[in-house]
Amino acid sequence: MGGVAVRLTKRIVDQAQAGPKPSFVWDSELRGFGLRIEPTGTKSFMLRYRTRDAGPSGPKRFFTIGRFGPLTVDQAREQAKAVLGAVSLGQDPAADLTRDRAEQTFGSVAELFLAEHVRLKRKAGTHADYESLLRLYALPTLGKRKLTDVTRGDLSRLHASLNDRPYRANRLLAVIGSLYSFAEKRDLVPEHYNPARRIEKFREDQRERYLSRDELERLGAALQLGETQGLPWQLDPKKPASKHLPKAENRITILSQPVAAAIRLLMFTGARLREILELRWEYVDLERGLLLLPDSKTGRKTIVLNSTARAILAGLPQQGPFVVSGKSLDQPRADLNKPWEAVRMHAGLSGVRLHDLRHTFASIGAGASLGLPIVGKLLGHNHPQTTARYAHLDADPLRQAAELIGGKLAEAIGGAHREGRAPAME
Repeated sequence: MGGVAVRLTKRIVDQAQAGPKPSFVWDSELRGFGLRIEPTGTKSFMLRYRTRDAGPSGPKRFFTIGRFGPLTVDQAREQAKAVLGAVSLGQDPAADLTRDRAEQTFGSVAELFLAEHVRLKRKAGTHADYESLLRLYALPTLGKRKLTDVTRGDLSRLHASLNDRPYRANRLLAVIGSLYSFAEKRDLVPEHYNPARRIEKFREDQRERYLSRDELERLGAALQLGETQGLPWQLDPKKPASKHLPKAENRITILSQPVAAAIRLLMFTGARLREILELRWEYVDLERGLLLLPDSKTGRKTIVLNSTARAILAGLPQQGPFVVSGKSLDQPRADLNKPWEAVRMHAGLSGVRLHDLRHTFASIGAGASLGLPIVGKLLGHNHPQTTARYAHLDADPLRQAAELIGGKLAEAIGGAHREGRAPAME
């Protein structure tokens, strides 16, 4: 395996150019230590050696230390020295690594990925989402398979089986791809081994849904009824009625004050669900009309409260640290699924999600020509392109311009358009 020999430095590694085939630059000071440059431009540190009992003419072993970037030249050199030390004691690190890889299953690495990467480096909501996707869809079919036995065909079939849920299918593929990237960094799979790559994803239709004035009125009426008299159950006609159901007059859903307040706050602030459910009283500044969130999906965030949102919060009793408590006062409520389903069905809002209240908040701001930068600030968007989805709703300036141009044209052609005649051409 050829290649030039020079003392490896950061400058030498930076200047190394990729060719049509893998190439190597060997270190002139530490025997066997080198750099491999892939045709893609990826640069990895490696070590070649012979085991102690193989002799000078025995077969060479190759051990990948890691990629340049995450590893500096000096760090890779020190790791190479440690590996050579193990070799001098009679060990065979390359064979050990091969054996370890063969013993790793998809399920065992998934547990490692969740515990040592996702839980430590991602937000709690992201961790819960990753874990749910893996446990529901990937582990039942792939969990006992060897990690390196999983193929692109396996993942393509798994992805295709979720074709009725394109967003979830694409998200699962992304999570599995991240798992294999983690495994590669841990040397649990060979470099560039990622069967989740180059699988065509499903097309995802835009899921924005904006409530009309009539729908908002029905939603408000349902919330008010749920707080006072309760919402009558609407039994699913596809499911047989259970003999254990309560009497018809008792089939109602009562909305607690915090639950109804949470739904109203989602509507009047444009906040995300977790931002409201995990809202602590210490983050609420009613005097200045602000929610001061130390962390959110986009980091530290300030939500400006309008007078209605302030009144909602002011009317809630402060019991425990959370605005919307769960089963115990020291825990936040986990979700709003059941109460929202009751409200949604009673109001006749088929297919409307809680997140659509956020879209509705944004659409009203955009339709009132407040400007997309202002709307983006209210929503806590970090990037303008995130708010750009509402650009088509910012219609008033365009309508005014169209009316102005139309008026000028009508004035120029006189009364011909009112009489149904085409204007004469000069």
